[in-house]
Amino acid sequence: MYRTLLTLVWLLGCVGSGMAQEEVLYGQDTLRYTYTPLAPIPADTMARRPNFLQRVVNYFGESTVDRSYEKKIDITFAGGPSYSKTTSLGLGVLAAGLYRLDRTDSITPPSDVTLYGSVSISGYFTIGITGNTIFRNSRHKLDYDLAFSSSPRDIWGIGYEAGRHHTETEILEQRYSFRARYLHRFLYGSYAGVVLDFDHTNGDKMDEVALAYIGHQKRHYTATGLGLVLEYDTRDFIPNPSKGLYFSLQELFYAKGLGSCDKSLWRTLIRANAYHRVWKDALLAYDLYGEFNSQGTPWSMLARMGDGERMRGYYTGRYTDNNLLTMQVELRQHIWRRIGGVAWVGAGNVFSEISHMRLDETLPNYGLGLRWELKKRVNVRFDYGFGRDTSGFLLSINEAF
Repeated sequence: MYRTLLTLVWLLGCVGSGMAQEEVLYGQDTLRYTYTPLAPIPADTMARRPNFLQRVVNYFGESTVDRSYEKKIDITFAGGPSYSKTTSLGLGVLAAGLYRLDRTDSITPPSDVTLYGSVSISGYFTIGITGNTIFRNSRHKLDYDLAFSSSPRDIWGIGYEAGRHHTETEILEQRYSFRARYLHRFLYGSYAGVVLDFDHTNGDKMDEVALAYIGHQKRHYTATGLGLVLEYDTRDFIPNPSKGLYFSLQELFYAKGLGSCDKSLWRTLIRANAYHRVWKDALLAYDLYGEFNSQGTPWSMLARMGDGERMRGYYTGRYTDNNLLTMQVELRQHIWRRIGGVAWVGAGNVFSEISHMRLDETLPNYGLGLRWELKKRVNVRFDYGFGRDTSGFLLSINEAF
């Protein structure tokens, strides 16, 4: 036993000294071992801390991997210049996140949330949060949009003729808005739910021309709408669908007692989308959208043509009226790695009543765009749209529809 103990002590001494040894002990104790120390690491292969640019590249390189199964929320931060025809050149920041309420559920698409902020040289700024929460097996959905903005903007008046022939005048528009919808699935792909819509808009710095353009209405309005929504939705991923159908019919009622409007109002929203793959890494996306407001709707709540989703390239609100109808078709093509491109054509019309809608007042729209994948299937988009005597560049997040 003492011999064994001495042998172990000797072995530990050899290990501690880092010597390579091989020894056989004869007699009753037979113990063989081999110890080879690790070779020293060459200095030129030692790990080095990446520089700032490399860390940025690595950060965004890993952002397209879906970590929503591993993390409570898989979030990516980004920032840079922003631009639209309405708000001018600015700086924007955002945090885009994907998450799953049940990380063991591999069938339900991930939920998404985006926090954003932007400020421009024109004096425009906005902050907000938007997202879609999808519950287990897609049986329930909650989508929401909360925003505050202060925007110097041009107005031309109400109606097609005003937008076409009037000279613009500038006002300062401050807006608080909140919209939320909760839907329950009652059949495959079919949902019914409720919607809440709140809007407070204040028109400041209005001169006599601006007041005349809005029919000498009040400068500020508050409205709260409650309504019902019926939908059919088989899209695979809401921020960037690659297949499926979507149809939504939404009816809202704005009670006079829940705001500062002169009368109770109603609004009907209709939206239909379809997605069809045409060849490898390419699909056609279709969009039909209609907004119909009751007579007497205040200037701040009228339908405005031109935004980040429809009639891209038009100044938002140049063409404004009770009702709006637009349609567009977009070809989306993956090009290389995280880069893709789009091309679209569309048309739109504003009118006071359906009986007053005129085909010769239909406005054309077409354009090209570039896509960069910020997160897994969450795109930053650069669009340049054209219209009748107008064009404009747009930088935004997520697909237009």
